[in-house]
Amino acid sequence: MSNTLLERIQAPGDVKLLAENDLPALCEEIRSFLIQSVSATGGHLSSNLGVVELTVALHRAMDLPQDKILFDVGHQCYTHKLLTGRRAGFAALRQKEGLSGFPNPKESDCDTFIAGHGSAALSTAIGIARAKKIKNEPGKVVVIVGDGAFTGGMVYEGMNNVSKLNNLVLILNDNKMSISKNVGQMANYLTKLRTDPKYFHAKAQMETVLERIPLMGDAMIRLLQGGKQLVRRGIYHSTMFEEMGFQYIGPVDGHDVTMLAQLLTNLREQYAPIFLHVVTQKGKGLKQAEENPGEFHAVSSIDLNHLTDPELSPKDSFSATFGSTLAELGNDEPRLCAITAAMKYGTGLNFFKHAHEDRFFDVGMAEEHAVSFAGGLASQGLLPVVAIYSTFFQRAYDQIIHDVNLMKLDVLFAVDRAGLVPGDGETHQGIYDTAVFSHLGIPVYAPANYAELQHWLTRLVREIRGPRAIRYARGGETTALAALGCSGALYDRVESRPGARVALVSYGAETEEIIAASDLLHIQGVAADSYKLTRLYPLPEDLCETLQGYDTILFAEDAILTGGIGQQLGYALRQTGWNGRYLLHAVDNTHLLHASVPELRRDQQLDAQSLANHLLRL
Repeated sequence: MSNTLLERIQAPGDVKLLAENDLPALCEEIRSFLIQSVSATGGHLSSNLGVVELTVALHRAMDLPQDKILFDVGHQCYTHKLLTGRRAGFAALRQKEGLSGFPNPKESDCDTFIAGHGSAALSTAIGIARAKKIKNEPGKVVVIVGDGAFTGGMVYEGMNNVSKLNNLVLILNDNKMSISKNVGQMANYLTKLRTDPKYFHAKAQMETVLERIPLMGDAMIRLLQGGKQLVRRGIYHSTMFEEMGFQYIGPVDGHDVTMLAQLLTNLREQYAPIFLHVVTQKGKGLKQAEENPGEFHAVSSIDLNHLTDPELSPKDSFSATFGSTLAELGNDEPRLCAITAAMKYGTGLNFFKHAHEDRFFDVGMAEEHAVSFAGGLASQGLLPVVAIYSTFFQRAYDQIIHDVNLMKLDVLFAVDRAGLVPGDGETHQGIYDTAVFSHLGIPVYAPANYAELQHWLTRLVREIRGPRAIRYARGGETTALAALGCSGALYDRVESRPGARVALVSYGAETEEIIAASDLLHIQGVAADSYKLTRLYPLPEDLCETLQGYDTILFAEDAILTGGIGQQLGYALRQTGWNGRYLLHAVDNTHLLHASVPELRRDQQLDAQSLANHLLRL
């Protein structure tokens, strides 16, 4: 595939060397490159197809790295990476030692900040803009915020603190989507701004009149701009953004690259923080992604000739099993409610929504609100289930403590994407939830296969009360773990060898590795039994008694080392007087990669061979 213009972009600033009339063709080349490249490697597709023109215009108008560009959420950054000379790296996008799928300052000084979670980048941008003021440094700070991020509260905390920063530009990338379709009053407000015919009719009439007046320099330009603001104020009684201190501009066409480049160049002279409202189409340029942007938000490698299956929650997955089981439980339990934070499809709760729409709540990118909202429901006798990815539960730490756990309310936390997660790297690993929930005294369950997920989810809804959590891995069950079935016990001995003096212990997806390690040890003449925990916290009552008969115990978990379940078990064993050898393999969070799960396990020495080798060395 020949990309004549794109091949001329080898370093930051090269886009400025192209003729203005080349920009639309460059955008088409970029869009074609992204479709071909991401379909081969996997990655975030819809969100990047929507911001091609906007990103090209920014690079045309800004001077990087003196000017700073931040993305919220960071998965919108692919065109930015292409324009800063990283095209070759896309062959290994989100793969080990390859290009990150998010901004990463280690890759380029044009990447200002790591941004893997939503709604936070404006606060960061304000900090950077303020630092420039304190240090008397030149340059703009531009933050591109998707409209989905405006469903999260941090954006408003940031807007409340812009404080006359005339080196800050906030661009609203308004595509009516986060990952799922946007929800809530903010989405309705933005729709009103985009579509109100009264504004456009009045604006057109005023422009017709003003165009007949000869222009008289800067004073008249300011008058024209002020006239447009008066139109908006007359219709809307001002926009909320202007009331918060911004100079509001828009809505403008986010796919007119020439107009955007000229507009952004003109905005280099500003007297206040600017709020630029840009309307784009998520998935633009790929028909299937335009029609179903949520399904093509994040994809594995795909066949461009057969684009049919959504990748967010495939039918054969823990998420889908969770969602369909919860929907069935809702048939018999009218108090059961389901809550998600902009991840209806990703968490499998689309099944519950379809069956019980009046008890389903998508609160947008607002994990804190999701948990406190659940606390309110539970306080009135309902049974809320909050389904959020492990990495995003971190955002609601205070709400879990204060608004649920203090009063021991009946809230079930469904922790999706728990453990090691491929592709997205250090910003998305689900490694902290076991330590967080257990430190708060919240029971934690970790089914290793679908049968266990269905069994324990049913019990957690029907029988077990108070704050409680169930965690499960991304993707589907493996053949080896499916074969274990479900005993309904809090822990199981899943492999037994005659005369074993060694025990391997784990839970969840990592169970497969200790079973394989036991087989490797057997080949080398070392007998080792294997145990799988289902309830991680509190530790099953007789677990320590069962394990005391072994000389050596190896515990492996795909979660954080410090404060994790492995450390808790080691301490509990010592408290019983056991003096054997205790080996602990867990995740070192100072060394996280973007890679496949098998590669991550090898890197963290959580694969079967590493576990077996450790024991053999002893």
